[in-house]
Order: sequence, then C-alpha cells, then structure tokens
Amino acid sequence: MRILGLVLGLIGCWVEAEVRLAQAEDNTPPPGFTALFNGKDLTGWKGLVGNPKTRAAMSPQQLAEAQKKADQIMRAHWKVENGALVFDGKGQNLCTEKDYGDFELYVDWKIAPKGDSGIYLRGTPQVQIWDNPVGSGGLYNNQKNPSKPLKHADRPVGQWNTFYIKMVGDRVTVKLNGELVVDDVVMENYWERDKPIYPTGPIELQNHGNTLWFKNIYIRELPRKQ
Repeated sequence: MRILGLVLGLIGCWVEAEVRLAQAEDNTPPPGFTALFNGKDLTGWKGLVGNPKTRAAMSPQQLAEAQKKADQIMRAHWKVENGALVFDGKGQNLCTEKDYGDFELYVDWKIAPKGDSGIYLRGTPQVQIWDNPVGSGGLYNNQKNPSKPLKHADRPVGQWNTFYIKMVGDRVTVKLNGELVVDDVVMENYWERDKPIYPTGPIELQNHGNTLWFKNIYIRELPRKQ
C-alpha cells in the first residue's frame, strides 16, 4: 500500500507539472477560461467607436459605418509580434467584439518608460496601467470610491506584469503579480456619473499615446446574480 501510495503521489506530481507547463505557454488559457487573443492575429477584436453613451445614440447604419472606419484605424496601429499584441502609440483603443457582464480576466501587459494605459471594463475606464510610484491596478477614474491601489506591485518597466481582474455587478477586485491591489471596490460610471456602471460592455485595451504590449488575455464569464 505504501508503494502504491508513493506511485500515485508521483503520478499526481507529474500531472500537476504537466498542467503548469501547459498553462505557462503563451496564449493558452487555463482550464475554464477562454483566450480573447489567439497570439497570431486580431481575430475577435475591433476598433473603438465613441463610448457607450454615444454608441447607444447611433442608428444601426451609423454604427456600422463608424465601425468600419474604426477597424481601419485599428489595423494600422495594432499588430501581433512574437505572440503579443503591440500598439504603436497612435490610433485608439482595441476592443473585444463581444460584450461581457460578470467575469474573471487575466491580462499580461508591458509598458515602456513613462508608459500610460489601462484596461476598460464593460467599455468603462479603467484599471490603471502606468509608470508611476503610486502603482498600477487602481480604478483611476473613481471619484467617490477608492481610486488608488492598495500597494505598488508593478515589476520594473519593460518587464511583463499580470493582472487578475474579477468584476461582479459594479464591484471590482484586482490582483497585480499575485498581490491584492483593489479589494471589491465599486467601479463608477465615468461616462454618466449619475448612473451605475453598465451591465455589459466590451473589454478594451487603452491607447494613451505610448507603445504597449499585451498577451495571455483570458476570460471566464460568471453567472449573473439576481
């Protein structure tokens, strides 16, 4: 029995090692998650048209025409290099074609010196990314609720960082490189301050005039609570 237990233990360790190896491969989602970026091209992504409020006011024809122009701009400034999304510092945000409600999200990101970017949730700014002593991960545009991260958990500029973001209802939790930086904080509606955040919307990679890199973008949709 002791030998059998030892063998089973070794098998378990081997399986765990294989799972970790698989998860370590770029743009390969962990179990239960879906890759938003395939590591090869811009499939599943589109250019930015206005904001949630202005898009809602467009007719279907107006939106289609605006989207066509936005996609042309997007392809001119976002590309894929070595398994990563690369932004040249011009153009606009990169948006998922699909809208999301409640979810868990992983994003790897890298910036250059003085870099400034962010992750829009449901089309709303933003989980902050920047080269700043305050640190990344905070809900930068909050006014009534906390906007700064709990700690500075960024790696040195030029190195890859990993966000884990969980959004349920209007509340957001963020871990940066395994460190809790936002703990179940209400995310405010930047576009319409008198309203709660939108129930669904795209994930956006923010343009802020700097060269940016993103990869390993994985999402798991969560059942909406009543």
